[in-house]
Amino acid sequence: MAVPLLDISRQHQPIIDDLRSVFNNALETSRFIKGPEMELLEKEFAEYCGTEKAIGCASGTDALILALMAVGVRPGDIVLTTPFTFFASAGAIVRAGGIPVFLDILPDSYNISPDLLSEWLTEYCAVTNRGVVDKRTGTRIAAVIPIHLFGQMADMDSIMAICNDWQIPVVEDACQAVGAKWSDRKAGSWGAAGCFSFFPSKNLGALGDGGMVTTNSKEIADRIVSLREHGGRGYIHEEVGFNSRLDAIQAGFLRVKLAQLESWHKGRRRNARFYGTALKKVDQITTPVIKKNAWSIYNQYTLKASNRDELLEYLRERDIGCAVYYPIPLHLQKCFECLGYEEGDFPVSEAASKEVISIPVFGELTEEELIEVVDTITSFYSERV
Repeated sequence: MAVPLLDISRQHQPIIDDLRSVFNNALETSRFIKGPEMELLEKEFAEYCGTEKAIGCASGTDALILALMAVGVRPGDIVLTTPFTFFASAGAIVRAGGIPVFLDILPDSYNISPDLLSEWLTEYCAVTNRGVVDKRTGTRIAAVIPIHLFGQMADMDSIMAICNDWQIPVVEDACQAVGAKWSDRKAGSWGAAGCFSFFPSKNLGALGDGGMVTTNSKEIADRIVSLREHGGRGYIHEEVGFNSRLDAIQAGFLRVKLAQLESWHKGRRRNARFYGTALKKVDQITTPVIKKNAWSIYNQYTLKASNRDELLEYLRERDIGCAVYYPIPLHLQKCFECLGYEEGDFPVSEAASKEVISIPVFGELTEEELIEVVDTITSFYSERV
């Protein structure tokens, strides 16, 4: 039996009439950019995340760029993050004018290590009249980006305590974590800003591209509103910004889907529980480790697997959907050679890139499909005993 890694059409089928109504309404009103649908989505999304404001934009990458600029990242500033993530997390830092400086991850959750963050700041940084700077170079530390990877939030209690002590803004990369919680607070509600992607494969996906920034700061929200509109309002421009608006039709689609999101999370979490029980007997793999204070939405269900590359090939040969997120850590990407990192600098991230594999977890999977995935993984390892 073939099992897809993701089948968005199954999610759309029960709401297809509502989605078509959004499209038809856009055609009838000719309101394609911003307008009431976007304003309503921003209001509803802020309420969902537990924040004062939500500002729509064109993509999750743009959300990160806009948020970094809005919290004060200037050309040449350092932004701390991790190398085991999608490229946009660090690419946005560069596009905002900053310099990515990487810290390693925890070996179980794959999220940033608060201890390493604290150690790095304590060892290398000092507080000056320009803010926190790297004592070795005088470069300002402008922000920290914790990435809530695979649908599980980073340890935000520890991260916020550290960053508040140092008075460094936190920008949450919540592009894989819409609705995820840490200590009963949702992703995007902890830092100075939270960034979300509505890429179609996300738990809350548009029918195209889209993004959102959440914040409790009116100042930050106003700056992002300006930046997404070429850095001004109307024909008055205070700075050079971007054309990064969320289309009204995508906002309408997202409003329909936001109303279903919690039920979709239940499906993913149900499937994750199935895997957690069914795969216990396979000694060669480790199922996702969810921290005590975390409530994961399982944007991906990611295993740590022995003989990962062979397992990947085995599953693909049998039409079992699977993928590796992420095979090359960012510090080893060619475009970041200028940062001076080498293999061995971040051993936990490098090990993860060689061991992880993600399998289907979307909520509409059938029990037969879940069993097929488990049986195929089990067969792979039993054949190698």
